[in-house]
Amino acid sequence: MMPHIPNQANQANQENAMKNLLPPNWRFDTAQLKGISTDGKWLLPPLVDLCARLREPGHQSHGTLASEGRAARQNGFLHVVMPPDTSPVLENGSLLKGLKQKAWADGGIYLHVLGALSAGLEGKQPANLAGLKQGGAIGVSNTAAGFESDLVLLRCLEYAATFDIKVFFYPDEPSLSAGGVAHDGYIASFHGLQGIPWLAETIALSKQILMTEETGIHAHFSQITCRTSVELIRHAKQKGLPITCDVAMHQLHLTDDDIEGYNAHAYVLPPLRSNTDQQALIKGLQDGTIDAICSHHEPLSSSAKQAPFAQCQAGISNFDTFVSLGVKLVADGVLSTEQLVEKICLNPAKIAGITDYERIGGAVLIDPNQAWTVTKDSMLSAGKNTPFLGQTLTGKVVQTFFDDCMNG
Repeated sequence: MMPHIPNQANQANQENAMKNLLPPNWRFDTAQLKGISTDGKWLLPPLVDLCARLREPGHQSHGTLASEGRAARQNGFLHVVMPPDTSPVLENGSLLKGLKQKAWADGGIYLHVLGALSAGLEGKQPANLAGLKQGGAIGVSNTAAGFESDLVLLRCLEYAATFDIKVFFYPDEPSLSAGGVAHDGYIASFHGLQGIPWLAETIALSKQILMTEETGIHAHFSQITCRTSVELIRHAKQKGLPITCDVAMHQLHLTDDDIEGYNAHAYVLPPLRSNTDQQALIKGLQDGTIDAICSHHEPLSSSAKQAPFAQCQAGISNFDTFVSLGVKLVADGVLSTEQLVEKICLNPAKIAGITDYERIGGAVLIDPNQAWTVTKDSMLSAGKNTPFLGQTLTGKVVQTFFDDCMNG
């Protein structure tokens, strides 16, 4: 009997065919793809970002809802979660509706707002959580701002439990991290930079996990960076605690090696950690300990990175490189395309409680093979602050299909 020889033409067709990664029964009319070359491309649901600072209100010299909304949208993000550390602080529930409407009108994105957990983010007393919930906040956070005492934190969490509001933690113990600008390791000491020990994150995280268990709140831990944090969260999940966590995309691709030569574009808080930490983050991503990848987008004006390293402002502009770096995770065998969609679309939508994610629908067409060079001109964000400047990356959003996603 003749051995079965696969038809090479068929095989090539299968490899070139578009990869449809939309969930079953997803609201998207594939007729919209007519006349578009889809060979070898990926079709995803809209990306959902669990943490991006769009710089409005209060810091418009770095970016606006218009500039950052457009950058988000054209890079595949239709839904963006914004922390409350704007100016003024987001603690007045009645102002949230106007902010969300402005984000839609100016930038064409759905803004999902985190309100302040403590009044003015000062860590002295709870904010008006009832008003924030009524105003449509998807959760509350104290960002990385500390609390006057653990008792105040506990009272704030008990208060959040009363209103059944999810709490987003950015674990950081200020008494250990104050003044630090880089991971506390060889690179920092070689450059004479004040370090931030990994304990600053894990001590805060362990305390927050214990308080989460005690108060019964729903908690999400954002932008974890180190090995011990992954272990703590893995252990808490094994115990059955209903917690989730995310990692910033740049933590999966950069380490503290990247600050070498005082590269201020790699100055970000929480800082880039060691290679060992990065390996643990990747493993946590693969085994489901880490549920999502956020952009942690922080656009900055050009002057913000021109002082000596320690005097610069921390932050990386991440919308423009996000998809390329996601594609790289697949190319490097870290995640499958299906897992990538879970981490940047489906899980973040669940974590942010976007109940109408499916109803809104929409799609993003990505070319995983398109090479492009990161330049100030090719970046859509007003912030050009990225350590990837001048590099050629692979993977780009070719087209977004968001026009039918009316703001309901």
